Amino acid sequence: MNKAELIAFEDEIRELFNAGKIAAPIHLASGNEDQLIDIFKRIKSNDWVFGTWRSHYHCLLKGVPPKELKAKIVAGRSIGLCFPEHRILCSALVGGNAPLAVGMAMAIKRSGGSEKVYCFLGDMGATTGIFHECSNYAVGHQLPIKFIIENNRMSVQTDTMRSWGGPFEEPPDIDEYEYTLDVPHVGTGKWSGL
Repeated sequence: MNKAELIAFEDEIRELFNAGKIAAPIHLASGNEDQLIDIFKRIKSNDWVFGTWRSHYHCLLKGVPPKELKAKIVAGRSIGLCFPEHRILCSALVGGNAPLAVGMAMAIKRSGGSEKVYCFLGDMGATTGIFHECSNYAVGHQLPIKFIIENNRMSVQTDTMRSWGGPFEEPPDIDEYEYTLDVPHVGTGKWSGL
């Protein structure tokens, strides 16, 4: 799909929504067509894409036929689009796609697969604890995953920096030491007989 086709699709969805043909929330995209087209040039058909509630473009660029995508949106599934046959799964929960993406990446690594996972998050989702846990886990286990932050500088309708007290600074240095645990993780290592 090219930029004009992406924009035309969103325009059609906007018209359907405004005409009362879609009785569920939708999140339209705009202004990021060029960036997404460039990113999706790297994404192969056997790779997995995990998106957010704003994923119409992602679905189209991953190969979901426009007619099939439109039908799901009209049926009220705009914010939770899932097309496993095209290897694209999306979540309406802020940061909710990250643990799923990490799980898929772990499954790929364990099975020796060659595919990769691409996980898209908004700038607000990237500030959540679940994202940091997932990204740390992915790095620690060298998983085949790429996180892509889609930064529109807004957390819903509020400036992200204002919402989170930014601008963000690097965390302070952390002291680290190593030790050997001399007792079991839990208990004493003996059964009490109770």
